Amino acid sequence: MVMKQDTVEHKTCPFKWDCVNCSKGLCLRMVAVANFPSAFGHFKLIGFVNNKDKKDHTAVVKGDILDKENVLTRIHSSCLTGDAFGSMRCDCGPQLDAALKKIEEEGIGVLIYMQQEGRGIGLTNKIRAYMLQDQGMDTYDANVHLGFKPDARDYELSAAMLNKLGVKSVRLLTNNEKKVEDMEKFSIKVTEMVPLELPANIYNRRYLETKRDRFDHKIKVE
Repeated sequence: MVMKQDTVEHKTCPFKWDCVNCSKGLCLRMVAVANFPSAFGHFKLIGFVNNKDKKDHTAVVKGDILDKENVLTRIHSSCLTGDAFGSMRCDCGPQLDAALKKIEEEGIGVLIYMQQEGRGIGLTNKIRAYMLQDQGMDTYDANVHLGFKPDARDYELSAAMLNKLGVKSVRLLTNNEKKVEDMEKFSIKVTEMVPLELPANIYNRRYLETKRDRFDHKIKVE
């Protein structure tokens, strides 16, 4: 039903999806839904397009989340190095795996996968930041040195995706209180902040300490 409504709206859009002059500012369209069996369980994979950053953001959905309260939810920023290549410099890959496992165990939930590599600076710039970290900087200072905000991510689209999916309120899988604040700023009700902590290793300990000490994530680094 949502896809049909989006298709009608898209076809009748007077701006032909070029929304520079559109009073709405943000247009988000659901374009594909497919079955998604995975190593973590069976989900629905939902593809979106938008006029804001024109990137391919995705939702991984378990069960019927329409009009549901307290839906277990993860907003996960893409990390090719961690999610696909198994990087030990961060905790992104293990967090992604753990979130999908928790959602499968819950029997209902959603993971919003955002194309916001390197806290929003992009893959190649993240590798540049890695190089600076090899020279002694932490994640925060490396991003700033490259001319970016310490965290350049934006959660307006994440919130719009959850609204499009019909979620009433969420229990957010995160250690980042700012993410909770940003979700609520964009009218997503967060009823609980659910910790998602993973053990440190010798390669990501400083990264996790920087998350704790400079990005104010609520984690213990042992």
